[in-house]
Parts: sequence; C-alpha cells; structure tokens
Amino acid sequence: MFSSRRYFASAITVKLRPYQESCLEACKNALLAGATRIGVSLPTGAGKTTVFISLLAQISPPSHSPSTSRALIIVNSIELARQAAAQATALFPHWRVEIEQGIKHKASGNADVTVATYQTLLQPQRLAKFHPSSLKAVIVDEAHHAAAPSYRRILAHFDPEIRSPEANFQPPQLLHPIPIIGFSATFSRHDGLALGSVFQRIVYHRDFLEMIKEQWLCDVRFTSVKANIDLRNVTVNSKTGDFNATSLAHIINTETVNNLVVQAWLDRAKHRQSTLVFCVNLAHVRALTQAFQGFGVAARYLYSGTPAAERHALINAFKAGEYPVLVNCAILTEGADIPNIDCVIVARPTRSRNVFAQMIGRGMRQSPSTGKVDCHIIDFVDSTNRVSGVVSTPTLFGLDPGELIDDESIETLEARVQTAILRDTGGGQVPADSRDDIPDPKYITYVDYQNPFALVDGCSGAPHVAKLSTNAWVGCGNDIHILECLGKGYIRIERVPADEDKPAHYRATFTEATMHMPSAKAFKVSPFMRKRLIMTAETFSDAIRGCDTYAAQKVLRGSLALGLLRTAKWRKASASDSQKNFIQKRRVKRALDQDAAAATLQNMTKGEAANIITRLKHGAQAYYEKKMREVKKAFQLTEKERRRRERETVQVGPLVDHEAR
Repeated sequence: MFSSRRYFASAITVKLRPYQESCLEACKNALLAGATRIGVSLPTGAGKTTVFISLLAQISPPSHSPSTSRALIIVNSIELARQAAAQATALFPHWRVEIEQGIKHKASGNADVTVATYQTLLQPQRLAKFHPSSLKAVIVDEAHHAAAPSYRRILAHFDPEIRSPEANFQPPQLLHPIPIIGFSATFSRHDGLALGSVFQRIVYHRDFLEMIKEQWLCDVRFTSVKANIDLRNVTVNSKTGDFNATSLAHIINTETVNNLVVQAWLDRAKHRQSTLVFCVNLAHVRALTQAFQGFGVAARYLYSGTPAAERHALINAFKAGEYPVLVNCAILTEGADIPNIDCVIVARPTRSRNVFAQMIGRGMRQSPSTGKVDCHIIDFVDSTNRVSGVVSTPTLFGLDPGELIDDESIETLEARVQTAILRDTGGGQVPADSRDDIPDPKYITYVDYQNPFALVDGCSGAPHVAKLSTNAWVGCGNDIHILECLGKGYIRIERVPADEDKPAHYRATFTEATMHMPSAKAFKVSPFMRKRLIMTAETFSDAIRGCDTYAAQKVLRGSLALGLLRTAKWRKASASDSQKNFIQKRRVKRALDQDAAAATLQNMTKGEAANIITRLKHGAQAYYEKKMREVKKAFQLTEKERRRRERETVQVGPLVDHEAR
C-alpha cells in the first residue's frame, strides 16, 4: 500500500516536525498491519492538515489497480474545505485539487484530491461522483463527528463494516479496502455515540499540554475569575451531558456578569492584540458585544447565521488586527485558523472537556510574525455554589475549582498540583500542632465528612475545625460537634437556627460523667449528669474557642488538658480490642462493607477509633445513613456523568463499538 518514494513524483519535499513524522509512522504501521479505519488525535495548532495531506502522498494505489489514485477529504464547513484545499495545493502544487460544496463548488470527481463538506455529500447525486473503486483513501477531518448518523450514511459507502442508519442500504462490494483515517483535536464524544462504530482504533494521540511544554504550541497564561453565578438550577442536556444553552443563558447573560467579563478583560488583557470570546447563545453574543462597546472597546460578533461573505470579512479584519475583540457562539470552536489570537475568554461554562479544549485551543497556534508571545486564557468559575462536572482551568489541571488562578503558566499550575499531592499524601513536612500559634482565620470553608467509618483526617468528620483548634473535636453531622473529655464527660456545640427572637447562633453545653460506663450498665442508670449550658456564640469559631478555654479551666486542668490534643501521644497507639469490637459490631449491625471493615480496623489507631466511637454515640451514623439515602437517589445520574467523562478520555488503542455488543 505504501511506496518507498512519493506517489506523486513531482511533489515538493515536505519538512515535518518530529511528532508529525511519528504520527505518519503510526498510521502506516497500523494500515500495514491490516487496519482500515484508524483515528489520530492531535490538538489544535499541531498541523493536522499537513499530516493527513502528507499521509495521502505516501499512500500508493492498490497493486492490481494503479489508476486508483484519488483521495476524498470530508470536512464539516466551507472554511475547513478551503483551508485543506489551499494546504494541499501549497504542499503539492502539481496535484489537481477540487472542492465539493454547495452550489458554488462542484467537483468533477476525477481530481487527485477532492475536499467535500459532509452536508453536500448527503445528497446522493453528489456522493455518487466518488465511486469506491476510484479511491485510494478517505480522510475525515474533525472526526469526532464521524459516529453521527449523517457521517455514517456517507462512510458506509466506502466500507461495508460501517453500518448505515438507512434500513434499506446495500453495503458496497469493494474491489479493494479503502483506508478511512480520522483526524481530530478532541477524538471523543460526550453524547454517547460510539466512535468505535466507525474507527477500529486510535493509533496516535498527543495532548495539548504536552505540545505546549515541548514548545510546538505557544505558551499559555491562565486566569480564572470567580463570578457570582449559580449553576445549580441550570438544566443539562440528557443526550450531550452539557448545559442547555437557553437555561444557561438565563444565568450567564446578565448585565452584572457581562460587565464582569469586560472588566476582567480590561484589568488583565486589554493590551492583547486579538481576543476571541465564546458565549452561550446569540442573545448572549449580542449583549456581551454591546457591553464591550459600552466600555469603549471595538468589538464585533459573528454566529452561525452570519452571511458567509460578512463572516469572511469579519475574520479577515480580525486577522489583520483591525479590531481587538471578536465575540462568537459555537461557530469558531472548530476549524478556525486565526494564529494571531493571543487571548481567549471562555464566557460560557461547560461540562465537556472537549468543548473547553476546543475553545482554548483557538489561541494556541504559534504566530511569531504577528509578535505573539503567548495566549492568555480567561475563564469564569462559580464562586458560591460550585456544580460538579463543570470544566474550568483548575479542573483541567486537577486542582480544586475554588483555587485562585491569576496569570499563571502551565509550569506553575503543575507545581501547585504536585504540592497538593504531597500535602494530601503526607509527603511534605507538616509542622507539629501548637496550642499558641493558631492565627485567627480570615475565612473558613466548612466541609462535613459524613461517613463515621471513613479514615479521613483522623476520622474526625470535621477537618475544618483543625483551622480553629488543636483539640480533637469531631463532627457528627447536622452542625453538631463533640469534644470527648477523657472520661470526664463531653462538650457539645450545635447550631441553633434563627427564629423570631434570635438570629442563628451556636449553643455549647457540657455533660459531665458521674461514673464509668460498665458501672452505669450494671446499675441500669445513665452515666451522665444533666447537661449544663457553657455559652452561646454568634460564630462557630467563637464557640470553639470558648469551649477550649472551658475544657482547660473547668474540666481537665493543667497538664491533663494535653490529652485533648489531636497530637496527644495516646492517640497514636494501636486501637484496643474493645474499641475494634465496638466498631465492628456497629458495622455488622448496619450491614456496611465487611471487607472494608477488616481492612480499616487492622491498622486503626486509638485516636481514630475514639473519634469513630464518639461520632457513632452522638448520631453521626444515623445522620450519615440519611444522607446516603439521598445520595442513592442520585446514583444513576452520577453513573451517567462518570460514563460521559470516560468517553472524553482519549488514548491510543482499540475503540469499542457499543452497538455491536
């Protein structure tokens, strides 16, 4: 199938980058091994067009049919068709290159290379020009679309293994196998359609982060702006898994948010030459463009309904630097070759890593001729009620969505990831607790670790308290926190909701123990006295601080108070048999995972066991199980989201055709 020399002897020599050469080798090796439908994943700006045109030049006609020398390139827009045709002509000027699209471009079907839009090929008389017997290869650009019924309706004409959605379709009788090779920057789908129904395997993949670090794409700076947006009630498309545009626009397309977008650009990127902005829908495009113009910024917009001639003029003027901001909705996520873009604003939240990568990828092409040094990516994250699944700069690097990111490079973000990993795994140096060196916190994020058996943060159930106190407080759920006082009783803090007379506040009580538990059981009496009020406080931090003082002055005086510390020596010893038996019994009683129980009990410390027992005695398990019932209701949605994210993961190897199962 492959010649040792170029099939077109008059072709000019194409100088390829090392990764492009590796990609060509991977494609050729796969085809020589017998594969006929393969995929290549290369990020925006990596030169996919150069690669697949170079590959076409190296694919020879079948030995029994040397005249079968034509190739078909399928694209999804006239812009991509023009780009591919121009690139083919530039690289191989002696090729006959034609375009098949709409009324203006009608190919003969006899050219060396024809670039056709799939919309045009859906017309039977246009598709009939390209008989399988005359083709040596088919290229599919933006191949993540290939599993769609419209594409399969076309591709089934060139390979009988691809099932057409037409019930009465007759598979072709091929004289020779036709390689079908797909190229995409996002070789995955988030709508559940399996790319395995078209392609057998992905033979080459490079991630855009790798390409940036190797300096094949331009350097990137990232800024995430925290916006007061609440995505909790935005509906999600059941097919794609992404937000519904109309529902999302109600939250995003407001005067406040639009002004924030413009202000962020003025503060962080007004010196940039060419900024591309992505919006939710047409109404958002128009409103945000007006917001930019209202601040004196020369902004223009385009959308799918912009006439072709006007769109062409707008893009050319943007490339020429005649205005600094171009606002769009979806139209420029694919196939836009505008190398001078040095700032991308993602003003539309998305749950799709593909869509996010497509948007920011528009600014990653190198363009030294325009003076471009790097590209600044600015996105907006929900600062109040973060919704799971939303893709943003922090989540792209594996950081918490709430991380502050301002004009940071890939290197600094990856360093932060490594720091977080070391912190989470205990790989770094952690200073010992001190009773006197805890500063007043500037803010507290409350996290409720519900499962009383989870070996997280010493089983405390309330790691946020560590910011406020060195003592071994535990959380029991529902805003209840307990400090066990080494057999002397326990201190309890609970939140009291607001009523007509008082605002919400915290109430702290001490319940003193009068005898040991075994004696109390023997006499069948309570081991505790009535609880007594210690204090009320407006804030949780005031309540914790007041209770710590009470414990040290009234309950365990002097050196005895050291036993309350999270770092107390006794807490590091192995859990006692009685502790383990108590916990194991509760696990059995509640029918929890017994394998997990054995594993966790084996290495449990006294401090962890004491925390679990305290939480169990004070209702943490009942509260946890109530929460678990709520979680169970959402289980199917969680599984659906997991599967959607799996589909967005690209790796070299076979693709699964779910329909064939």
